[in-house]
Formats: sequence, C-alpha cells, structure tokens
Amino acid sequence: MTSSSRAKLTHGPVSQRLRELTVPTIWGVFAMMTFNVVDTWFVGQLGTSELAAMSFTFPVVMTLVSVSIGLSAGTSSVLARAAGKDDHEQMQRLATDAILLTALITVALSLLGYVTIDPLFLLLGAPEDLLPLIREYMVPWYAGLVLMLLPMVTMGSLRATGEAVTAGRLLIASAVLNVIIDPLLIFGLAGFPRLELAGAAYATLIARGVVVIAALWVMHDRLNLITTTRVTLERAWKSWRGILHVGLPAAGTNVIIPVANGVIVALVATYGPEAIAGLGIATRIEMFSLVIFFAMSGIIGPFVGQNLGAERRDRIMLGLKQCYVFCMALGAVVAITVGLAALPITRLFSESTEAVQVATLYLWIVPLSYG
Repeated sequence: MTSSSRAKLTHGPVSQRLRELTVPTIWGVFAMMTFNVVDTWFVGQLGTSELAAMSFTFPVVMTLVSVSIGLSAGTSSVLARAAGKDDHEQMQRLATDAILLTALITVALSLLGYVTIDPLFLLLGAPEDLLPLIREYMVPWYAGLVLMLLPMVTMGSLRATGEAVTAGRLLIASAVLNVIIDPLLIFGLAGFPRLELAGAAYATLIARGVVVIAALWVMHDRLNLITTTRVTLERAWKSWRGILHVGLPAAGTNVIIPVANGVIVALVATYGPEAIAGLGIATRIEMFSLVIFFAMSGIIGPFVGQNLGAERRDRIMLGLKQCYVFCMALGAVVAITVGLAALPITRLFSESTEAVQVATLYLWIVPLSYG
C-alpha cells in the first residue's frame, strides 16, 4: 500500500474527497440497515407475538451495536492519523490491537448478556409469555456477538485508509447473503430446519461472519494492516488507550439513543404486543431513513483524522462546515418524505391495524427532529 493510497484524503478538493468517501459508505450502511428491515419483514410473517418479541430486543441489540460504533470510531480516528503521518508500522499495530480489543470486549458482553436475558427484558416490560421467544432470538445473538460487532471495527479500519469502496462492497455482499439465508432458516425452506426467530439470528450471524473473514483477508493480504508479530501487553495497552480515548465518548453518545428507546419500549409495552410490534416496525424504518446521516458520521472521522495527522486544519474546518450544511438540508427532505410514505410502508410489515397505526404515528412525529 503506497503513501498516496493511505493518505489520499489530505489533498484534492474537500467536497470531492468527502463525496468519494460518502457514496460507497451510503451503500454499505444501506446494506447493513437491510438486515433489520429484512429480518423484521420475515419475522412479521410469523405473527404479532414474534414481531413483538423481536421489537423488545431492539434497544438491547442497538446498545451493543453502539459499543462497536464507538470502537470503530476510536479505531478509525487513530488509524487515520497514522495514515496521515505515513506511519505504516503504527497502522499495523493499531489495526491488530483494535481487533484484539473488540474480541475481548465482545466476550465479556456476551457472557454478561446471556446471564441477564430474563431480568433485563422483564425490566424493559416484556410479558413473561414472550420471554421464550426473546431467548430464542438472543441466545444465538449473544453466542455470536463477536461476529455481530467486529464488522463495524474492520469497516472503520478500511475507511480510515481510504478503502471506503471496498468496505461498501463487502457490506452489500453480506446484506445480499442475509436476504438469501433468512427465509431458508426462518421458514425451513429448501430442506433447511424451520428455526423461526432463531433462524433470523443465525442468518445474520452467518452473513456477518462471511464479511468479517473477507475484511480480515483484505486487511492482512492486500493492505498489510495486520501484523503477526508477538503482541505485548504494554504495546496493546498503548493502542487501546488511544482507541478508547475516542471510542468511549463515541460509544456513550451513541448509547443514549437505544437507552432512550428502551425506556420508550417499557412505556409502550403497557399498551400490549400490537403497540410494541408497531414501535418495532417504525424504529427499523426510521433507521433505514437515516442511512445518509449514518454514512456521513462514519466518514468524517477518517477525513478529520488523516488531515489532523497531516496538520491540514484548514481542510478539517471546511469539511465540517460542508457536512453541517448538507445534513440540515437533508433532514428537512427526509422528514417530509418519511411522513408522506409512512402509512403505505408500515402496511407492508404487518396486517395488524393497531400496529400500523402506532408505526405511522411515530413516523409522522419523530422525523421532524432530523437534521
């Protein structure tokens, strides 16, 4: 990997560089969002109870995903700065140590999550008769947590080195694989066992596992970003401190949304499973409508990091200004579009009138805050 490929965000027109990063990232984020939407649609065909059970898992799943977003942001930041300085040896250390840190954290979270399934979801307001369905989904989800969260970190590493197109292609391939596997495992088609809710979790695990393997291959063989030299605790801790310095605040900021959603879920649960199902539909559609915002939040870190490493603060200020203006304008457009399309879209996910009404009302009100 040449110097120009590692630090190509430090020169050229700022708007062009941001666009080159954003467009493939949009497709990648769009692909990742299809996991939730596709899973929700297929699970909705099983019944309202299954859809309600899956809706209860959403705040917990997104809280864990927020941890990986924080780790990805921290990794992307330090890796991009190393790329801006053209320090490939440091890039290798940081990328390798980030993967180790993610693995250690996910093992701890997986064990903690598994032993707290029942009390946590009861706290969120889940009725006891839904707990078996919730366990059916969350047990395999926790078992493969490293495959759920590691893609965020590897994709962040690729974007930090300017490989946004590669990251986007891998995520699209993973999403397509999930669409193929979902009905096979959920409904037991083509000779596969009928696993229902667990099938949705296993399909996601398989699809994300494939993207992890592919991303690690690209990082090791093509970009030479993973070192096989012996890892010392002193070296790893130095890398981890740099990653967590950015990653912990980023994770904390992102956790606010799913925690708030958890409170909302607990309140809505008092109105019954149809209301929870409607909320689940709405939140998944909402995430889909925020694809461009998520993409821009993912690319601004690598852009700032590389230019910070190259001491180009003028480019950083210009890039941030352009992103702010664009997001404000986009927020207004998305709010109007989602509001107009809310009713016909929600009807695709459920035949329950109450669920559709709850989802539609949510999508009329909440998007007004976008931007």
